[in-house]
Amino acid sequence: MFTWHWEQIPQYFPLIGAATLRTLQISVVSIVLGSLLGAVAGLMRVQPLRPLRFLAAAYVELLRNIPLMLVLYLIYFGMGAFLPVSPFWASVIGLSVFEGAYVAEIVRAGIQSVDRGQMEAARSLGMSWLQSMRHVIVPQAVRRSLPPLTGQFVSLVKDSSLASLVSYEELMLVGRQINSRIFSPFEVFLAIGAIYFGICLVLSLLSRWMEARLVAP
Repeated sequence: MFTWHWEQIPQYFPLIGAATLRTLQISVVSIVLGSLLGAVAGLMRVQPLRPLRFLAAAYVELLRNIPLMLVLYLIYFGMGAFLPVSPFWASVIGLSVFEGAYVAEIVRAGIQSVDRGQMEAARSLGMSWLQSMRHVIVPQAVRRSLPPLTGQFVSLVKDSSLASLVSYEELMLVGRQINSRIFSPFEVFLAIGAIYFGICLVLSLLSRWMEARLVAP
């Protein structure tokens, strides 16, 4: 019969707490930077200039068709050979660039889901393309894009566990370190999983609250 050893876990709460803060740190910074990059790329994909559309499409297709692990390795070991990069910034840059490609597709789909007649109506009122996007199209696209964006942000939090590959001491790396000391994988990784679940649940609930506020009259 399997014997649980939960009594060994509390002594590592300080380590786990610090690792949780580091996971939150790279997740929040990557969400912000990835959202900005994705918003720019998404807008580039729907604007009239073909070269910019091609550039954005190339970025999206490239990053969506290679693994995040490869992106992290290229930044930390590849770029690091010419310009030293800390594990923190290698993780943030890798997550931001990778997730930005998915955010760009969500932004593009949200914009293109708005009826084209609204853009034509805005332009007929004398608005420029940028004014039409800002005042008419983007506010509607944001409401429609919020649910898939939340799913992508939750995915980013989980993907942050790969930062351990470049020696960043986030939750998964610290979990492995603790398990190597006490050899209780079920207890250690169930505790780590519960923390990831809690972070992602809070993020989902926050998104639902924001969505309700956006659609409220």
